[in-house]
Amino acid sequence: MAHRISRIIVISLGYVAFTAFILFPLIWIFLMSIKNFRDIIAYPPVFLFTPTLDNYKAIIFGTGGTGLTTGISDYMFFLRNSIIISLGSVTLSALIGTPAAYALSRSNIKGRDTIAFTFLSFRFAPELAVILPLYAIFKKIGLYDTYHGLILANQLITLPLTIWILMSFFKEVPIEIEEAARVDGASVWQTFYQVSLPIIRPGIASALIIAFIYSWNNLIFGMVLGGSQTQPVTVGILQTMNFDQIKWGWMAAAAMISAVPGMIIALYFQRHLVRGLTLGALK
Repeated sequence: MAHRISRIIVISLGYVAFTAFILFPLIWIFLMSIKNFRDIIAYPPVFLFTPTLDNYKAIIFGTGGTGLTTGISDYMFFLRNSIIISLGSVTLSALIGTPAAYALSRSNIKGRDTIAFTFLSFRFAPELAVILPLYAIFKKIGLYDTYHGLILANQLITLPLTIWILMSFFKEVPIEIEEAARVDGASVWQTFYQVSLPIIRPGIASALIIAFIYSWNNLIFGMVLGGSQTQPVTVGILQTMNFDQIKWGWMAAAAMISAVPGMIIALYFQRHLVRGLTLGALK
């Protein structure tokens, strides 16, 4: 009995230590966001301080620059751009990637694996290898500094992820279910939409959440292909760095706020996400 209790205590302490290790950067950033500048730069670090919300007020309610044209602060302007671009990228990837994943998982065409790997290779390629050609093309055809252009550019990130994740889920769907539907007179489209798609709904949620996070965190596309009207929040956070100082409190507050949309989406789809991550683990 004593051995069992000791084992439970050791395991619990291990979980606590691991959780603290994972959450430490987030907690540190949050503490920075509610400190005054002198407390942030104090050495040794100050853990007992008077909290302040001035950093959040400056980020949310501050005005100037691009924000003057919209009636909102600069940072909230960048945040709105990120929401539009990320949701647009995920939606387009879902519309294209879902039927593409179904076709690649069910078809018997020659070179199917090569085609699938080609899609995945787009994700392997470094963004710096394609950013300059994309910049030249976008400037020429009028997609520079537009939401459409950034949504299309983000497909290099979100579409390969969506296709490859959903392919594994479609392969888990028993082919006999689809064959039974075809015997009952269902077309290929009806089999896909009414039979297979509802079964892999948790997988779709998983793929879209991961694609959203990658799109949300992307920096290079927004920095090079976005202008004053469409730059995302990852570029907006860099505005806290001036030539003479870095406003650490503002940067920390902006980072905390920018993490909220991803957390909300993950919590909203948590039930589907857990099912999606465990689908296929047990028969």
